[in-house]
Amino acid sequence: MGFIADALSRVKPSATIAVSTKARELKAAGRDVIGLGAGEPDFDTPDNIKQAAIDAINRGETKYTAADGIPELKQAVADKFKRENGLDYTPSQVSVGTGGKQVIFNALMATLNPGDEVVIPTPYWVSYPDMTLLAGGEPVVAHATIETNFKLTPEALEAAITPKTKWLIFNSPSNPSGAAYTRDEMKALTDVLMKHEQVWVLSDDMYEHLTYDGFEFVTPAQVEPGLYDRTLTMNGVSKAYAMTGWRIGYAAGPEVLINAMRKIQSQSTSNPSSVSQWAAVEALNGTQDFIPERAEVFKSRRDLVVSMLNQANGIDCPSPEGAFYVYPSCAGCIGKTSAGGKLIENDEDFVTALLEEEGVATVHGAAFGLSPFFRISYATSTEALETACQRIQKFCGGLR
Repeated sequence: MGFIADALSRVKPSATIAVSTKARELKAAGRDVIGLGAGEPDFDTPDNIKQAAIDAINRGETKYTAADGIPELKQAVADKFKRENGLDYTPSQVSVGTGGKQVIFNALMATLNPGDEVVIPTPYWVSYPDMTLLAGGEPVVAHATIETNFKLTPEALEAAITPKTKWLIFNSPSNPSGAAYTRDEMKALTDVLMKHEQVWVLSDDMYEHLTYDGFEFVTPAQVEPGLYDRTLTMNGVSKAYAMTGWRIGYAAGPEVLINAMRKIQSQSTSNPSSVSQWAAVEALNGTQDFIPERAEVFKSRRDLVVSMLNQANGIDCPSPEGAFYVYPSCAGCIGKTSAGGKLIENDEDFVTALLEEEGVATVHGAAFGLSPFFRISYATSTEALETACQRIQKFCGGLR
């Protein structure tokens, strides 16, 4: 391999970022492209949060902070977990990172030894397996399929666990499928975990506030208090507060783990942006009124996209409980040839031809570990979504 570390040969660049980049390049070349690849709300950060950041700058809150977060933000996180999830954590059990991604990365780096296994349900967020590999662990896929609405069954979880399993990474509502687990579904999984004392749970709750139709969100340690001492509950301000670029994620868990994560952060990035931290304090402590309002907008977009995609030839699109993604099957399009002459042999061919011929950027299912599907983010304007879905219908109608 030469100069570059061998570990990197096992890791792929993020497919979702790659799609956004290609869409941007086509746009720059003058093409009319609708990007449905990025997992980012199109709403702006609320004004009270922006103002808190401006005030922090004006107060001179522009210096280094503690490596894993200011006391005020750790307290706000502890208060949030108590208020919204019924979980008791002290500020010393809280870690704040540069986005949820760093928090997960720190947890895996702090705990994985060579040969340790991490169970990751399909379809999964693109970064989980690669972060596991970078940390020296082995990703083990637990299969959830369209037949179970992309939810992991207790049987599939049990089958994936071995004596080498160290973590289950659990994401509800899910990126990419939008699937969210009811209390009963969650309890069935935590019952399995209670039988395997060596397995820790990394619960990625980033889409907690984006659920629809009166869905009640729950997190593993809330449903099964017996898992409290081996659960890292992770969340962040990116999605609910439309703060993706501010880069603040946080988690709470046992102090032994939080201390180890702090050690890694202190020797890598050190503290997250001081100004972003003060903005996040306001996000968590300030008004939450806009969250249900925005969730209603996302729900109407979901309904539009699900309805229009199910009218496209060869597409089957389940209606998800949460997040802002749909994960439709394109099985009915495989083996056909597009109007532009491209043979569709797999989901990557499908999304490539769709982008090149109709200017709609989506992400292929293989990137999320489950084919033949593709992911659409409906976190964009209703008008753009309508046009994009019309183009998808046209593309599918042209397949022969």
